[in-house]
Amino acid sequence: MKKDILSCSLEELYSEMEAIGEKKFRGKQIYEWLHTKRVHEFSNMSNISSSLRTKLDELYCINSIKIVRKLESSIDNTVKYLYELSDGNHIESVLMDYKHGNSLCISTQVGCKMGCNFCASTIAGFKRHLFPSEMLLQVYEAERDSGRHIDSLVLMGIGEPLDNFNNTIRFLQMISYETGKNLSLRHVSLSTCGLVDKIYELAEYRFGLTLSVSLHAVTDEERNKIMPINKQYPIGTLLKACRDYIEKTGRRISFEYAVIHGINDSPADAVALIKLLRGMNCHINLIPVNQIKERDYRSDKNALYDFLNILDKGGLNATVRRTLGADIDAACGQLRREYEI
Repeated sequence: MKKDILSCSLEELYSEMEAIGEKKFRGKQIYEWLHTKRVHEFSNMSNISSSLRTKLDELYCINSIKIVRKLESSIDNTVKYLYELSDGNHIESVLMDYKHGNSLCISTQVGCKMGCNFCASTIAGFKRHLFPSEMLLQVYEAERDSGRHIDSLVLMGIGEPLDNFNNTIRFLQMISYETGKNLSLRHVSLSTCGLVDKIYELAEYRFGLTLSVSLHAVTDEERNKIMPINKQYPIGTLLKACRDYIEKTGRRISFEYAVIHGINDSPADAVALIKLLRGMNCHINLIPVNQIKERDYRSDKNALYDFLNILDKGGLNATVRRTLGADIDAACGQLRREYEI
């Protein structure tokens, strides 16, 4: 089976070239062709000898993804992509236009194991992890198709990034290489449902990214109902890991809180959230919940903004996430599920 060369780091390409009897510097040339010029065929690598191109074609493959559906919002500049992978599986990404530039929300897995009740991504089940190349290709294809420069990334599409830990780490390293996309990790947000052991591992890398933790409830009883991961890592354990992460990295954490009417949006919930997070270097991102047909969850606008006002008065830094692409169901997971039914 041919090796996925697009998932190889620059250091690995150096080693690969030496292992097949080539000069080490060929690794950098190949890396630039793949990640700067973004060619799809070895035959296009014009400054490499034909004999090496033939050898590369025999040993390696250049992974690819195909746009099978594209939805463009008539309200804003949001674009939702459904991609088909080389094995026939499907993933999504969403391109959004903000004042600070274009942001792309990408997937890290085909499906999700985490089972959060309000999330469409988990309903279709988990298939497999994405390779670094498949994460990178979501960025490359969105830029190619849209003609827009991706200024920031959100790892908040289909899948749990920290459940695909090694591939996610490699992707983060590769997307920030100077010889590639060269995206500062300060412009990357990584969302997790709360895999505590992996939060500690991530802290060791001291990346400049923003860690976004999906909290969504203020008691273990309520969080157990909507987020099964809480049974393994309850709120107290999770928040300790978050405090340790902040201390280790010096980075502020963002807490995601999907405001579900009648479940976690009462004034008492807001007060409890203040008590949980008071004194922590954090931001609370209140999210109007996306309605999906399999679940009877919704947000109440008045309750949501009452919740926000209580947090503000309690001294917490909180905002309501702007809804983009409402006319195309831009939340990840829905398009894949509809396409595969």
